[in-house]
Amino acid sequence: MIRINLLPHREEARKQRRQGFYGLALGMIVLGALVGVVVSMIIGGFVDAQEAKNNFLKTEIAKLDKDIAEIKRLKGQINALLARKQVIESLQSHRAETVHLFNELARQTPEGVYLKSIKQEGLKVTLNGYAQSNARVSTLMRNLDGSEFLEKPNLIEVKSDQVDDRRVSNFTLQISLERKSDAEDEKGKGGRK
Repeated sequence: MIRINLLPHREEARKQRRQGFYGLALGMIVLGALVGVVVSMIIGGFVDAQEAKNNFLKTEIAKLDKDIAEIKRLKGQINALLARKQVIESLQSHRAETVHLFNELARQTPEGVYLKSIKQEGLKVTLNGYAQSNARVSTLMRNLDGSEFLEKPNLIEVKSDQVDDRRVSNFTLQISLERKSDAEDEKGKGGRK
């Protein structure tokens, strides 16, 4: 039998396999690094694009916040103007109230009753005056109770007093004004035409 020494051939094959392995490993490392760089660039591009979108959204949100603040300010102004308008309309609708009050008091005050002061607080009117007798005060209260414009006469105080050597009844009386609603006012105006 012939003996062939395969040791150098094996050694050569091992060397080639080792070199092939190292080449393949180096190729894989280079390929992995290349893939890593490409993936990093792609992800970086996505991150940059998302950051650009986020910055755009932040600027738009800031603009909208300014618009919302402006809208709130305008709503506040509108509400203030509406409140003023309502006050003006209320004053406008009740501007003749004092004239009606004096007219009604002149009509309903019986002979022998003298009013010395009239004080109005909201819908309440306080009358102070003198009457020749308590019966005249009662007549005044009945007349005021029968009025369409005045209601709920309430006698606060009656006391005897001397004025110019005459004995009189000094009285304090409280009445309420009756305000008609706008619908009733319109009916009244429509009925008068």
